[in-house]
Amino acid sequence: MATTTLPDPERLAACAREIADAGRDLGARGWTPATSSNFSLRYDDTHAAVTVSGRDKGRLSVDDIMLVDFAGNAVGTSARPSAETLLHVQMYRRDASIGAVLHTHSHNQTVASRLYAPAGLIRFSGLELQKAITGYTTHDSELDLPVFPNTQDMPELVDQVDAWLDAGKPLHGYLIDGHGIYTWGRTMAEARRHLEAFEFLLAVELDLRRLRA
Repeated sequence: MATTTLPDPERLAACAREIADAGRDLGARGWTPATSSNFSLRYDDTHAAVTVSGRDKGRLSVDDIMLVDFAGNAVGTSARPSAETLLHVQMYRRDASIGAVLHTHSHNQTVASRLYAPAGLIRFSGLELQKAITGYTTHDSELDLPVFPNTQDMPELVDQVDAWLDAGKPLHGYLIDGHGIYTWGRTMAEARRHLEAFEFLLAVELDLRRLRA
């Protein structure tokens, strides 16, 4: 149910334009097929701007973005947010520095999620592009990308992510089995950089796996 608080139209429109710009780029790359994926941007300390459910993410307009609170409730609208909104607001609640969250469904992300689901994670090491992820300054490191089991129960997925973080493990993104990737950043630009880096790393991992077969 929508809350009675009304968003500032100009501020929400600015967030919507930034999300739509990202959507056009990611859609052109083929990472958001068939209205899949969802994007969000921190609006303030208790709200986020997020894509409306079922919209073509490569053709977003201002009307395709809505406001939710950090419990995932719609604010000032009867529109329905993306089904996985709880996974977005989870990150904003847990880390005040996070400013944007991106979720896409590229071919590489989906294939890798199926292959590595039994192991529960993909570990990257020795690859220069690991340094594109904030906090990683050398290829001589290990970067883990967990793969969580898929479920239509969003609170269950939230619990899985919380358990990883509560164990003190670094987390810069994650895959969902048979699904796609979630990643984030302090800004939309950083979130897009992380997404592009993970996409490259996954492509390299899949190619190496084929070549070693």
